[in-house]
Formats: sequence, C-alpha cells, structure tokens
Amino acid sequence: MRKIKITGCAGALPDRKVRFGDQTRYRLSQGQTLLDLCESAIKNALADANLTIENIDCIIGGMATPLQAIPCNAALIHERVALGRNIPAFDVNSSCTSFITAFDLASYLTDTKRYNNILVVSGDTASAALNPNQRESYELFSDSAAAFILSSCGDDCGVIDSAQMTWSEGAHDTEIRGGCALKTAFQFTEENREDYYFDMKGKKVLKLSARKLPQFLDSFMEKSGLTLGGIDVVVPHQASKALNMIMPRLNISKDKYIDHVKDYGNMISAAVPFTLCRAIHDQRIQRNDVVMLLGTAAGLTANVLVFKY
Repeated sequence: MRKIKITGCAGALPDRKVRFGDQTRYRLSQGQTLLDLCESAIKNALADANLTIENIDCIIGGMATPLQAIPCNAALIHERVALGRNIPAFDVNSSCTSFITAFDLASYLTDTKRYNNILVVSGDTASAALNPNQRESYELFSDSAAAFILSSCGDDCGVIDSAQMTWSEGAHDTEIRGGCALKTAFQFTEENREDYYFDMKGKKVLKLSARKLPQFLDSFMEKSGLTLGGIDVVVPHQASKALNMIMPRLNISKDKYIDHVKDYGNMISAAVPFTLCRAIHDQRIQRNDVVMLLGTAAGLTANVLVFKY
C-alpha cells in the first residue's frame, strides 16, 4: 500500500445554472474564469485540511485543457495562491481522468517522503468550446473545479493498487482539433470553425468503452487480488447518462456507485474529484472504507485506482 491520505478537499461551481429538461448544468458567467473557481476550491480545501499554503510542498494541475498555451496550468494556479513561495508546480493530463492519474502519481511521491502535502487541482471550462449545433455534447458538460490536499501518512491508509490503459483507435472520437500545434489558432477560418469546437462521437465512444472496459477492470481485479465485494464505494467518471448502462456491464451494482450526472453533468477532469469530495463531506465515504475511482477519457484512456480512506 502506498501511504497517502486525503486531508482536505473542496469543489467549486460557477454562478450560472442552466437546465436542459430535468438535467442541471453549470456554466461560467461573464467575468468569471476557471482560475477563480480553482482559487475558491483551493482555499476551501486548505481550510478543510486545517492547513495553509505554507504547508504545501507540491502543486499538481490535473486538468484536461490548458488555461493558456504556455506556461502550464499549475504555474498559473501557483501565481494565484502561492506567489513568491518556493513550491514546485507541474501538470498531469489524461483528459477526463487527470485527477486519478495525479492521485496515482502523488501516492508515489508521498510514499517515498519526497513531499508531505500535495495540492492537486482539477477543473475545466467545457463551455468555452462546446458546439451549440452538437446537442449531445452541448447539453452534457458543466464547468467546475475541485481541489484535494493529499498527504503522507503512517496510518493504515493509502493506494492499494492502480492501473491505466490507452486504446488509441479512439483518439479521434473525442477531440478538439484546432488551437494547438497541429492546427494553430492562426489557421482559424469560418470554413474550419468546427475544428475549434469540442467534437464527440458519443456512440463510438460508448461502443469502444463497452468493449474494452470490462476486460480492463477484470484484469486489474485479478492482478491486484481485489474483489468487487471488498469495495465499499465506486466513484466513476460522470461521463454521461450512459453511466447506468456501463456499470452493470462491469458487475457494479447501483447501490455501490455514485451517479450525479443529472445534477451536474460531465465536469471533465473535475468530475471524479468533485464527486469524491461530495461523498466524503456527505459521509457516504467513511474512514477505513475501500474506494474505487474509475473512468474513461479521451484517448481512449481508462483509469482505475483503489485506496483505503
């Protein structure tokens, strides 16, 4: 077990609430930025942990989209909350599962005592690139942020095991083609506008996930020696309303996993940490519970991490 514990967490939502039928989504209002949400989540997470920024010795930005091309998101977050302090900051990006990847990496860093208190921040502004003509994705996503303080520990807690896999045959099923090195912002025209919007082929993503994820999870469970019966709570990526179709294929019963898609939608990299933090604060997750974080992301990438809380 890699020694790490959650000492504090918080989520942050924008002011503006949008409804699509019975589904609620959150979108940034005019003048509000993702950095504002990150700063709010960080301050509340530090308060939850009864720590200050002086106690933090590493900042990881576990986010799917860049705040700007250069520098990394973590440096801009550092500027907001740790200006003038000697704290290293870097990004980890596995799209929607970036928080799981960051948690995994942080567990190695705390277990070896390199860092004692790591701040992981996740969040994205989905609304910035949503295509109003693609209803499936336009009505699915929310803007949000979440922050966690992950600390070294000597107790019987930590990451039990984890795994990550990518099947790049799905690389172009969820993407934004324009804006970076392959198709720069300078190449934007009215004719190629669609390349600068988020583009999701939902049925293809679902089909590939349904084919790959069960084998991925079965292999992980066999290798780790874990059983679903030994998992107390599953926190899945809140990908879409298809969550209730995928989870039964994984033999995960409805009473074991958390589904907040109706209330928040897909919050990209913030989906897993926001849901996890809410479960902790609502006492759905108790000390000594064994918790599974599970999700798929653009790539197609899958992540699973099991820890004892």
